[in-house]
Amino acid sequence: MSNLTLAIVMHAALAAPVEPTYPAAYAEATQTGKPLVVLVGADWCPGCRVMHNSTIPQAAQKGMLKDVTFVNVNTDHDGQLARQMLVGGSIPQLVMYYQTPQGWVKKHLTGAQSLHTIESFVKVGVDASATVRQNKASAEAGKVAQTSDKVAPKTAPSGGK
Repeated sequence: MSNLTLAIVMHAALAAPVEPTYPAAYAEATQTGKPLVVLVGADWCPGCRVMHNSTIPQAAQKGMLKDVTFVNVNTDHDGQLARQMLVGGSIPQLVMYYQTPQGWVKKHLTGAQSLHTIESFVKVGVDASATVRQNKASAEAGKVAQTSDKVAPKTAPSGGK
């Protein structure tokens, strides 16, 4: 391989975005409370390739995935994990885990999807998770205010006799 070819290959490898692993994406979603959106597919699947190489990058470019943690799971490389997520055997599937006041919920879409469908799908999880995060923040603020009142009264105590 010539030096120029090697330089081009190395630049392309360094410029390519590194996709997170499922454990890293799961950890981020549970820490931040953001929905976890997973594209489950395979390299040999035409619809999966369209979703992975075209539709999902377009959705990300349009900002549709900015409020979620996104990861790909390949059925051939992570079969056991993929089987735990899939509903039925068809791929591609978009699987989303998001928080509600009742706990984490799982939703899925099967087949190659349009940008509009992905946007609507993701919005459900983002809106629900945002509400849960706001409620938690309000509850925490209330706890801090109660604690602060106990430590430092709003008015100074009156003097003695």
